[in-house]
Amino acid sequence: MIKQINSNARRLLELNRADFDALGIETKSLPNRAEVFDFEKSSDAAAGQLLAKICMADLAEVNIVSKESPPGFPDWVEVQTNHPLVSCMAAQYAGWPLSVDKYFAMCSGPARSARGKEAVLEEYQLIADADSVVAVLETGKLPDESVAEAIANECNVAPDRVQLCVAPTSSVAGTIQIVARSVETAIHKLHELKFDLSVIKAGRGSAPIPPKIKDDLVALGWTNDSILYGAEVELTVDCEDDVLQEIGPKVPASSSSDFGTPFLEIFERFDRDFYKIDKMLFSPAKVVFQNLRTKNRLEFGGQRFDILSDSWNVSSDD
Repeated sequence: MIKQINSNARRLLELNRADFDALGIETKSLPNRAEVFDFEKSSDAAAGQLLAKICMADLAEVNIVSKESPPGFPDWVEVQTNHPLVSCMAAQYAGWPLSVDKYFAMCSGPARSARGKEAVLEEYQLIADADSVVAVLETGKLPDESVAEAIANECNVAPDRVQLCVAPTSSVAGTIQIVARSVETAIHKLHELKFDLSVIKAGRGSAPIPPKIKDDLVALGWTNDSILYGAEVELTVDCEDDVLQEIGPKVPASSSSDFGTPFLEIFERFDRDFYKIDKMLFSPAKVVFQNLRTKNRLEFGGQRFDILSDSWNVSSDD
């Protein structure tokens, strides 16, 4: 399966190409024939769904759903995958801080597997050569020929076999693809805790979509809060209950000493330096383990809509 993830994403792009105009997705061919897909101007949630599915190499269902409860949080992103390790850690995780001269973007998507320069990819044998690659760049600046060339070199493909999907955090598509990371953040947290990710057989999660905002910094805060205080994830696992009982309380965001205030306040407290923030913070509000081996269901953490309301300035009357 790992060998097909880039071709999966490429096929997904091609299947939806006819709808790009309607979705507001702009395409551009660079001089070296790399292709850029600009999701920034789209106001259609379907573009965000597509971007999230590309991030996950088309190995997950991503849906926008409406909920009446709790009040003030009507729209949610739901994700379900039967291939959690590959879709989340080989593709969706933004593990590549892409820097080319003055250009910077957080890079996710299946191109990371072809690059293969991350410890988690080596640990779980998630590295695979590809004849074409698809990357998702979280940034408000479109990449130029030099960026595409650098990605091509890192992934050992020709530049004309590079496809780059771009969206800033504050765009509709950018917001949705980030909020769609509920399952991925739980799995990444478990990896930080030295849990054996191979026992995770499926994952599903949901997180509320923040209000629209043009400010990238505010959007950064709100999307993080969506996961930290609003996301609920259920992982289907096959292991002993005592392993889950020991690690479970450490998985939700509430296990971090930085938990309890809107993310932007935390971010400012640490001088806008992600690396100063407790890395144990970055995980869903609530994590549930459904154990195939014992048939038991173990729940840890809890959602904090009061903190989300404070962050997003919403109320039950909104």
